[in-house]
Amino acid sequence: MPNYDIKDIKLAKKGNLRIEWAQENMPVLNLIRKTFKKERPLAGVRIACCLHVTTETANLMLALKSGGADVALCASNPLSTQDDVAASLVKDYKIPVFAIKGENNKVYYSHINKILDIKPNITMDDGADLVSIIHQKRKNLVRDIFAGTEETTTGVIRLRSLESKNLLLFPIIAVNDADTKHFFDNRYGTGQSTIDGVIRATNMLLAGSNFVVCGYGWCGKGVAMRARGMGANVIVTEVNPLRALEAVMDGYNVMSIAKASVLGDVFVTLTGDVSVIRAEHFKLMKDGAIVCNSGHFNVELDIPALERMSKSKRIIRDFVEEYTLKEGRRINLLGDGRLINLAAAEGHPASVMDMSFANQALSAEFVKKKYRSLEKKVYKVPEAIDKKIAYLKLKALGIKIDLLTHEQKEYLSSWELGT
Repeated sequence: MPNYDIKDIKLAKKGNLRIEWAQENMPVLNLIRKTFKKERPLAGVRIACCLHVTTETANLMLALKSGGADVALCASNPLSTQDDVAASLVKDYKIPVFAIKGENNKVYYSHINKILDIKPNITMDDGADLVSIIHQKRKNLVRDIFAGTEETTTGVIRLRSLESKNLLLFPIIAVNDADTKHFFDNRYGTGQSTIDGVIRATNMLLAGSNFVVCGYGWCGKGVAMRARGMGANVIVTEVNPLRALEAVMDGYNVMSIAKASVLGDVFVTLTGDVSVIRAEHFKLMKDGAIVCNSGHFNVELDIPALERMSKSKRIIRDFVEEYTLKEGRRINLLGDGRLINLAAAEGHPASVMDMSFANQALSAEFVKKKYRSLEKKVYKVPEAIDKKIAYLKLKALGIKIDLLTHEQKEYLSSWELGT
């Protein structure tokens, strides 16, 4: 029986070419891979990875394997898998992959359990589903686990909840909290790829539309910025008064979701929370309104409520499901409410995932070296790793920056000098 579960091994050739294309835009990860190949810092380490199966993730897998790790990969979202990439990882690189685009929930969780069967020393998560399954159903694996890493805001929220209740069973490195991750991946990556997903799914013109962004964290900021750049009238909704005020100062219209529901043509949720858009909001929307999610889980949209309110639904084009409400209005749900940037598009550009996955690779190396001194806590990526990645990225871009002079260093470290 093959040690993988993918759609079609024959897709490997196309996938390999696309992996190579992404690799050309990931110079930092390439440097790490080269060093890993020479030094083998992960030799013998088993790493279970629950991540979006994309060309960029494939390059992370190759870097980890070059470092000596035994890796197994499954999808962190039922609609995010690129089937040709999965095929290439299996056929060309002999990496066990358990991921099929469009897999149902039963298959999704069976795939998670498959990669956990390797008895990992390190978990690598995008949304904390691996850690959640271990804590709920497979605690016997904990004795082999050094630590885990987490890629997303949503995942870090779940893990900090475990930590606050003294239930976290092993250390976690919050890759999402690295400056070289959330400043760039969340803002510029999510910003561009979300707009890409909406346009690919709908072929709509954003210019002149009322574009509602629910949540003004780094992901929401990125989407708002890109939507405005496309000529949309951007409306922001928030529950955090500081972020709401920031959005006002950034020049956006800020209001409640209820008020925005009447005005919006397109709605995107990016909060990491549940039931952001609910029945009372669907009732207020225009005929033909477009609703999607780019946060993490599809629970940001109350899809069961939309189902109950509707008399019929149909797939009107790829990734667009048209719900006809009982009174006749239509609401279009994109990508089953899953991450629209991965369901209908290709996810983040490789050049921005370069830094995110450099954090993953170097955090795995850090865990291997330091796990005996780590407590059952959620840790930030060490500052030295964060700065190293920023330096390497600048170097790859051909950019040199100034260094502090001796006088400047002395001034910044002194207290005697004033006006």
